[in-house]
Amino acid sequence: MSRIGKKIRVLPAGVTAEVSGNTLIVKGPKGELRQVLHPRVSIAVGNGALTVKVVKENDKKERALWGTFSSLAENMINGVSGGFQKQLEIGGVGYKATVKGDDLILEVGFSHSVIIKPLPGVKISVEKNIITVNGIDKQAVGEIAARIRATKPVEPYKGKGIKYIGEVVRRKAGKTAAKAGAAAA
Repeated sequence: MSRIGKKIRVLPAGVTAEVSGNTLIVKGPKGELRQVLHPRVSIAVGNGALTVKVVKENDKKERALWGTFSSLAENMINGVSGGFQKQLEIGGVGYKATVKGDDLILEVGFSHSVIIKPLPGVKISVEKNIITVNGIDKQAVGEIAARIRATKPVEPYKGKGIKYIGEVVRRKAGKTAAKAGAAAA
């Protein structure tokens, strides 16, 4: 049985949910999110709570759908009530980020600037060397943050590049350290 799928999702104050056809619509103080439901999944809304059901609870594939759609519903509820945020840090001499309009412009050692356009509902801001990505859709926030990081991932020798705040990068010793170790032996 899906333990995540069985969990009853409580709607906080100011958040409403409804199922219209095969679409779940969650509205809250920060906005509105929609999710198309799989044909084998049904969602019941009542008494300030949201319950996810599947047709066959013992089928392995349907149990996976059960947990997935239950987590998606919880992320929608959390998004419209509180929102999501990811922060990235730029490290390296001459590396910088600026916001022009809605677009993020990165200068990270290439011969050209890299322009990243945010998805609808996602807001990007920059303060010194910290890039903050905000939005109500967890998937969109994560996707834009991953795109920003993929532009110039941190390299292990000098630590230059873009990384998530709190991400640990294992540093490597360069060739000179390997030569010094071999000469001493």
